[in-house]
Amino acid sequence: MPTRSPEIDVLFVNWRDSTHPEGGGSERYVHRMAEGLAAAGLRVSMFCAAHDRAPAEEIVGGVRVVRRGGRLTVYPQALLHVMRTRPRLVVDVQNGLPFGSPLVTRRPVVNLVHHVHREQWPIVFGRVGGAIGWWLESVVAPRLYRRSRYVTVSTATADELAGLGVDRERISVVRNGVEPAPRVAVLRSAEPRLVVLGRLVPHKRVEHALEVVARLRDRWPGLRLSVVGEGWWDEELRARAAALRVTDIVDFTGHVDEQTKHEELARSWVHLCPSVKEGWGLVVTEAGSHRVPTVGYRSAGGLRESVLDGRTGVLVDDLDELTAAVDGLLHDDDRRLAMGEAAARHAASFSWGASIRAFAAVLASAVRPDVPAAPGSAPVAVVQDVDRLVALLLDGVVGVERGLDAGDRSDAERGASAEGDEHGDQGLHSGTRFRGVRRRTVTLEGNRVIHNTDSTTIPSQQA
Repeated sequence: MPTRSPEIDVLFVNWRDSTHPEGGGSERYVHRMAEGLAAAGLRVSMFCAAHDRAPAEEIVGGVRVVRRGGRLTVYPQALLHVMRTRPRLVVDVQNGLPFGSPLVTRRPVVNLVHHVHREQWPIVFGRVGGAIGWWLESVVAPRLYRRSRYVTVSTATADELAGLGVDRERISVVRNGVEPAPRVAVLRSAEPRLVVLGRLVPHKRVEHALEVVARLRDRWPGLRLSVVGEGWWDEELRARAAALRVTDIVDFTGHVDEQTKHEELARSWVHLCPSVKEGWGLVVTEAGSHRVPTVGYRSAGGLRESVLDGRTGVLVDDLDELTAAVDGLLHDDDRRLAMGEAAARHAASFSWGASIRAFAAVLASAVRPDVPAAPGSAPVAVVQDVDRLVALLLDGVVGVERGLDAGDRSDAERGASAEGDEHGDQGLHSGTRFRGVRRRTVTLEGNRVIHNTDSTTIPSQQA
C-alpha cells in the first residue's frame, strides 16, 4: 500500500522571514519563490526564527510560516522540524551558517546561497568568531551539501562557491525578479537627494554614504541623504552622522512601508549601495524602476551584474571614487538622466514569474537528477513553468516509472539504489498519486524563460 502523503511538499528553512526586523532582499526572494510554488498547487511551508512582529504560525501568500527559536536556536529547531514533518523536498537557505538539513533527511535538499560571507564574518563577529564562522561556511558547508544542488542569484556568487569546492555542474543561477513600481505621488526632488536603503548593519557600510554627503555638502548646499531602514547598527550610524556634522542633512527614516520606500526612491537623484557584499542587490533594480541610477562598490560581487557599469550606474573601488562618482552624476544632468532611463529598462527585463519558473526547474532536477530540467539540455536549464515540479511532487512520476513506492522498498533495495544514484533514496514517496489534491494554476507574468537577458541556459562554465 502507498505510504500516507506528507503534509509538506516543499519546506524552506531560513534564518529570517520578510517580516523580521532584520529581513531584507534575500528574505523577499525566498518568499516570492515559496509563494510561486504554493500558487502552482504545492503544499509549501517555511520555518524561520520567531520575532515580536508576527505570530508563531500563519499563512502568508499560500505558504505556512512557522516561527520558532531565535538568532541561533532557530538552527537546531529547524532540524527538529525537518525530522518531524518529513517534507518531500527541503530548500536550505544558507545565510552564512548552514542549517545542515542533509544530516536529518535523505530526501532532496537544495542549498540556496545569496552570497558568500568571507568579508562579513570578522566585521560582525570579530577575528576569532569570524574565523569560526568562515570555517563553517567555507569548509563544513561544502561537505554537508556535497550531494545537493545549489542555487544562487548571481554568477559572482556561483564563482565564489566553485572556489570553495562546490562542483559547478551543481550550481544554478536564478536571479531576482522585481515588482512593478507602484504609482507614487511624489516628484523628483528639486535639490540633490541621495538615498541608501537596507538593513542598518555594519557590512552595509552606510557610514560611507554619510562620508559622501559630508565631503560634498559644501559643493552642494541643498544636498540631503535619506537612510531608509532599521537595524541594530542604528545608534552607531547616528553617532557617526553627529561626528561628521551632517545630522541636519541626513534623514533616518527607520522602517517604512512599501509605498513610502518607493516614494523615497522616486524623489532621489542617486542611489548609493556601499555594501561589503551583495548577492544581487534587489534595491538596485527597485531604484532603477524609478529611473534612479546606482553607485556602488565593484568588490560587492553581485552588483557587477545588477548594475551595468557606465550604463545604469557606476561601480567604484573605494570611498574617494564613490564620492567622485556621486559628485559627477550630480553635476551632469544629461548623463544621470540617461543612466536612469537605462536603469528602468534594465529593471523591466526581470520578472518574478521567470524567476519562479527557473527556481522550480532547479528543484525538479534535484528531485530527479536523471531527468534534465529541459529536454536535451543541462540540469540548470529553465523550463517554461512549474508543471514538471508539480508533477514530480504531486503526481508520483517516480512511481510511474519505477512502479514502486519508496515506503515499500526493503533496506537492501534502498541501499542498492543509493550506490547508483548520488541522491540515494532521497527519491520521494514515488507510488503516491495524491488523487485528492486539487491542482491550482498560477499565471506568471511575461514570457521570458529566465531573467538572464541573453540566454535561457546558464552554461556550467559561467554558473
